[in-house]
Amino acid sequence: MSDFTTRPEIRGTFGVATSTHWIASAVGMSILEKGGNAFDAAVATALVLQVVEPHLNGPAGDMPAIFHSATTGETKVLCAQAVTPAAATIEHYKAQGLTLIPGSGLLATVVPGAFDGWMLMLRDHGSMSLREVLEPVVYYARDGHPMLPRVAHTIAGLQDFFEAEWPSSAAVWAPNGEAPKPNALFKNPDLARTYARLIEAGEAAGADRVAQIDAARTEWREGFVADAIFDYLKDACVMDVSDKKHSAVLAPEDMKNWRASYEDTLTYEYEGWTVHKTHAWSQGPVLLQALAILKGFDLGKMDPMGAEFVHTVTEAMKLAYADREAYYGDPAHSDIPMEYLLSEDYNVERRKLITAEASTEQRPGRVPGFEHLADAYVERAARDFNVGQVAAQEPTMSHLTEKRGDTVHLDVIDRWGNMVAATPSGGWLQSSPVIPGLGFPLNSRAQMFWLEEGLPTSLAPNRRPRTTLTPSLAEKDGMQLVFGTPGGDQQDQWQLIWFLRFVHFGMELQQCMDAPLFHSMHFQGSFFPREVRTAEMMLEPNFGAAVIEDLRARGHKVIVADPWTVGRLTAALREPDGLMRAAATPRLMQAYAVGR
Repeated sequence: MSDFTTRPEIRGTFGVATSTHWIASAVGMSILEKGGNAFDAAVATALVLQVVEPHLNGPAGDMPAIFHSATTGETKVLCAQAVTPAAATIEHYKAQGLTLIPGSGLLATVVPGAFDGWMLMLRDHGSMSLREVLEPVVYYARDGHPMLPRVAHTIAGLQDFFEAEWPSSAAVWAPNGEAPKPNALFKNPDLARTYARLIEAGEAAGADRVAQIDAARTEWREGFVADAIFDYLKDACVMDVSDKKHSAVLAPEDMKNWRASYEDTLTYEYEGWTVHKTHAWSQGPVLLQALAILKGFDLGKMDPMGAEFVHTVTEAMKLAYADREAYYGDPAHSDIPMEYLLSEDYNVERRKLITAEASTEQRPGRVPGFEHLADAYVERAARDFNVGQVAAQEPTMSHLTEKRGDTVHLDVIDRWGNMVAATPSGGWLQSSPVIPGLGFPLNSRAQMFWLEEGLPTSLAPNRRPRTTLTPSLAEKDGMQLVFGTPGGDQQDQWQLIWFLRFVHFGMELQQCMDAPLFHSMHFQGSFFPREVRTAEMMLEPNFGAAVIEDLRARGHKVIVADPWTVGRLTAALREPDGLMRAAATPRLMQAYAVGR
């Protein structure tokens, strides 16, 4: 393999910041330069991502983070995936004539989670003041940023809909009746004022930084932000992807009562690495399940760009994702058999299912006492939900329509050894109407629930959606690695492929970024309209014609993507001696790693 990479792998000892947009990465690094730690930098990076990638995330979205604190020595999950409203019942949604929860509009809204999560991280682990960390987001929203061509095209494609159905969105994204031009300076003064008022509310609480942050959190859930949201929702009934108008079930008490929280990570040992993921309220455990299946294959002897590697990994992912669909959900509300799913005995039998041919079946495992959930998934995957030809409501890359929302990612490591991997999402400009005066919309994460009883993912009050958001942290012999990607159902697929190449083949971080990627669409999608695309997979053309034909001969329905369009990974690594490395994908030409 050539040593050439599309950009240098960043190396240094002071700090590194990498994210899906160069401005956000630069902001994160600027916070480190000012003496902030990785937590301060992660918060500032994330809030700027809301401004420069508004088609991919927003303040009222959601966010899981996995972080390591050098002060406590602990690795934890920060859960800012908020819950469903108290009025979110299957009966209410079915009474609307729905078979699936729409992927846009107000019915799909859960409690906004991202802002409280970032403030919790800043309060408990950061070192800088509310103003120091929030000033960059105010600056870019107030004074402007170069509009990504992808965002400009998204807004242009939606302008007619916004003007007809969501006028508050038209006012923000197409002011004066004009969609923004690619790379032109774009401003969101309402969003700038929202964050400025949150800073002012914090500082009104006095000089103590903790008191300021808590005051901003209170102002968000009970003050002017909540007031604006519920003043709008009390009369709002808007068009969504179901082609009908619906109102929200979100209520003031829902927002007032919810808080972001911490929990332990879920871990798995693989090739000497301890891999940390979120629990089953996200899809994070599928990466661990795939590793448990692949542990029985000698991947190191395969060609990392060859058909055998692609086939074996794809078949393992299909098995892991079938279990995701059958068994995952909010562990606070359902019994999740995760210990069994990660056990060696179970995975010995799972890996026997991988043959030289591509499977065309949905094959969740048979977990004792949970067999009814496996049966329910197989039936559900074959069902026609009678929603017509509707595009999925979260995309992944540029080969897909620009009218769908998506996700961002960031990784930060500081000179003290603190590190953060976070995958913010939700609250996309396509997801829901802008709340007048605030400059941002609500989220649409409830579309991941099912409108039937008895499942871990059945719609119910105060339950976390089984999100696709899934950052990663791994450690071995004093090395610590944070990584992740946007991409909906593809997130743990791309991360798995990247991690396997890094672990088994001695590839550098950036070499792994540049290597061609692939993913399966065989299992049921997480987003409306919940498609199943049996045996389909997508890969980049630089695998070569021989590999593509080999995979087709094995029974895979191969879709060849445009060059450099699959995957949006970023990663950062700290060596035992304190040397740091960071990398970012060249795809879409916007992610960037910085450091020194």
